[in-house]
Amino acid sequence: MKPSRSVTWIAGLLLSVCFTVSATLVRVVDRLYPTTAIEDVLYLKSSNLKWMSLGYTGLMADIYWTRAVQYYGTNHVLDTRHYDLLAPLLDITTDLDPKLIVAYQYGAAFLAPPPPSGAGLPDQAVALMEKGIRANPDNWRLYQCLGFVHYMDRKDYAAAAQAFLRGSATPNAHPSLKILAGRMAEKAGDMETARMMWAVTYDTAQAESIKENAAQHLIAIQVAEDATELEKIVDLYRAKTGRLPTSFRDLGQANLLAGIPLDPLNQPYILTADGHIEVRHPEKFRFLEKGLPKGYTPPPNARN
Repeated sequence: MKPSRSVTWIAGLLLSVCFTVSATLVRVVDRLYPTTAIEDVLYLKSSNLKWMSLGYTGLMADIYWTRAVQYYGTNHVLDTRHYDLLAPLLDITTDLDPKLIVAYQYGAAFLAPPPPSGAGLPDQAVALMEKGIRANPDNWRLYQCLGFVHYMDRKDYAAAAQAFLRGSATPNAHPSLKILAGRMAEKAGDMETARMMWAVTYDTAQAESIKENAAQHLIAIQVAEDATELEKIVDLYRAKTGRLPTSFRDLGQANLLAGIPLDPLNQPYILTADGHIEVRHPEKFRFLEKGLPKGYTPPPNARN
């Protein structure tokens, strides 16, 4: 027998054994739970499955991943809104194969969104993603997925910022992670972290579009900090005099402010009659969350 044919024969035999083992294991598990449908089959302990798999843990992981997808799909179609076995099935899948990235990414997408789109279990989605990150610490896509779960489903912008920030430090991480970290820090009100992230992005970015984006975010942060500080001074003036100032000159005469404050474009800020601070030319700014005139609608591209 020629070596090439020998190798082909051995590979075919191994493949046949592999499928035989997998089919046998599926029948064993199903026999243990004869009254349940295939998508409702509860898992065995991963240690038992690893022993039973005879070394084919990757194959067993694929089987359980398929079952997790079937379970989610069936319940989604039936709109049962109950996914009690989804997290356990995903857990056993990733115990068997900690490198099965798709199980973490799509598993979180199944777990996190509220019904009818998903199971409405964002905390379990976070636990699954953190498990994936522990097993695959250099995979930036897992941090990205974790960040989106925090952002979209948990509304925890600070946690989202941290997830994106952690991911941005991994090898070959996509540049967007730094941008997302900065945006989330802004939404969380953590301006110091946001400023740091945008400054780092500006200093390290190679694409001019990313540098310009970072610069505009830094300007927006400066406006937000200026407006916040000036409005605190207005409140001090009101507490001191019992009325709102009519101009910045009133604040200067009360020894609360030195000169007329300027925005990052060197234009004087506007002090409104109700004590708020606005920029003079809002159309020249992007990403502003604070400092916009009341009722002003930014152009569609001003928040991109």
